[in-house]
Amino acid sequence: MNGFPADHAGAEIRVSPNFGPRVGVAAPDMIVLHYTGMESGAGAENWLCDPQSEVSSHYLVHEDGRIVQMVREADRAWHAGRSSWKGVTDVNSRSVGIEIVNPGHFLGYPDFPDAQIEAVLGLCAGIRDRHGIPADRILGHSDVAPGRKIDPGEKFPWDRLAAAGVASRRPDPTESGGPWIGPGATGRAVEALQTMLALHGYGIEITGRFDPSTRVVVEAFQRRFRPSLVDGVADGATGSILRQVLARTPADAA
Repeated sequence: MNGFPADHAGAEIRVSPNFGPRVGVAAPDMIVLHYTGMESGAGAENWLCDPQSEVSSHYLVHEDGRIVQMVREADRAWHAGRSSWKGVTDVNSRSVGIEIVNPGHFLGYPDFPDAQIEAVLGLCAGIRDRHGIPADRILGHSDVAPGRKIDPGEKFPWDRLAAAGVASRRPDPTESGGPWIGPGATGRAVEALQTMLALHGYGIEITGRFDPSTRVVVEAFQRRFRPSLVDGVADGATGSILRQVLARTPADAA
């Protein structure tokens, strides 16, 4: 069913009824990437277009690279749920949501096929260019909803997106070694860590206590910038990467 012209050239149209107007903004300034976490792409596509699901996404990218658009970029899709980034809690109004077909962590979590990632690259580049979205605002669902969501996960090839200019580069750690800050720690070092994570964009409370919510935010940061070890411990490598991410200019991020 063709209910509107595609925003992205070559995308198929399958209209989802689950959308509304953007609130407080005229256009998106973020992209949020998800995986579907379902057994099949067809099942995910049906679910995103089912009025009973009350969820949707602007785009779905199948394993073979086929792109389906379900909500116009001008409208607000229902993909992010309870989330925040840099103090914004209505992430749906500020973002374009892209669902990437992959069964996810609880159903085997296979690698993302090359054809699919090439399609995601082109799709993100088009959205970026249409709306002037910077690389550091192309995020994972786990960034805007840490703990509640872990997708697209540590297997997602962010480095390929960064090389194409549609995601922030991952710095190499300048330090390594044992624990830096971990569960149970308290004091100024924990407060500094929480402050840096908040400055990066995460919705984290600055308490000076390394509590469970701090651990899941550290895990979210590691999934994005240190995927080789996602353990929730802010060791030397994690701290080094976080400081470099905060220190670079917007131009450096691309």
